Amino acid sequence: MKQFTKKYFGFLTLLRYSWTIIKHPRLLRSFFEFRKQVIGGGTKPLFSDFSPCVHDKTTNTNFDTHYIYHPAWATRAVKKINPGKHIDISSTLHFSTQLSAFITTEFYDFRPANLNLSDLSSASADLCNLHFPDDSIDSLSCMHTVEHIGLGRYGDPIDPGGDMKAMKELQRVLKKNGNLLFVVPVGKPKIQFNAHRVYSYEQIINQFDQLHLVEFSLIPDNAGETGILLNADPRLVKDQNYGCGCFWFKKG
Repeated sequence: MKQFTKKYFGFLTLLRYSWTIIKHPRLLRSFFEFRKQVIGGGTKPLFSDFSPCVHDKTTNTNFDTHYIYHPAWATRAVKKINPGKHIDISSTLHFSTQLSAFITTEFYDFRPANLNLSDLSSASADLCNLHFPDDSIDSLSCMHTVEHIGLGRYGDPIDPGGDMKAMKELQRVLKKNGNLLFVVPVGKPKIQFNAHRVYSYEQIINQFDQLHLVEFSLIPDNAGETGILLNADPRLVKDQNYGCGCFWFKKG
């Protein structure tokens, strides 16, 4: 019965991946070559464990340029700022978890994350109504987040002006001489409901009217070739379809 079950599930697995096997015949031959080369007490894979990953055999390692470069940019900025504590609102978890290795970090999100690491705490927060007092945060980040607010993507209420409310809140809670690292998609302005918004450079600068810009860097549409453009010319933004603007602001 056990042998029959193995064969049955093996058949179902091959049936499931039949089109993949037809398109990539070398894959099945490689499977048998691997099984043949297993010697001694080595474990031979079963057909039921066959799990092809045919898109990973690339010349170079592929990556999302937005989500690799912007946390790298922000981590370098926080290192320069060197605060006693950093507060992050809803950025990618890779940022706060790694930052907490050398700076005490607090992470807040509409959907709090159950994180268990030293020098890192996590709690809930509404970006449109932050619980922090005015002028209270010395080092703050909110990256690749505001463009989603009010579009209902993450269970938040529908609100066409939610992003503007969120930006006002970030400006409100930032302490005098405090630093804000802010990242959003930039290019030709548009709303792609219910995914995200894309902003012009001027929209962001005008919204943060109480802050002054320390640095603007750009992850352009062709960042796979160029990488991040540090201290970029803001005029490049109008030529982007879905670039990534990295704004380092300071409150005067």
